[in-house]
Amino acid sequence: MSKVLQIVIYKSIADDEKLAAYAKLSAPAMQAMGGRILARGMPIAMKESGEPSRTVVIEWDSMEAAEAGYNSPGYQEALAALDGAAVREFRYIEMA
Repeated sequence: MSKVLQIVIYKSIADDEKLAAYAKLSAPAMQAMGGRILARGMPIAMKESGEPSRTVVIEWDSMEAAEAGYNSPGYQEALAALDGAAVREFRYIEMA
């Protein structure tokens, strides 16, 4: 399998302080597991039925690497800090 893009779309954020605590932990955790953060933040433009929501794009060498990153102790600590403060959609797409 080729590289995989992990795309995280934030549907809603209920607590900005918890999100900030999560962000402080999540990026280093993903990078330590081989994830490369390509983009994160609010869209600079939208077309068609786009919604202005925080989006994160991470490149992984494989789906297995992405799963290992998600399940790593460091990322699980970040999820605990988030503590349900955001509703998100995770998508994994194989790179062409």
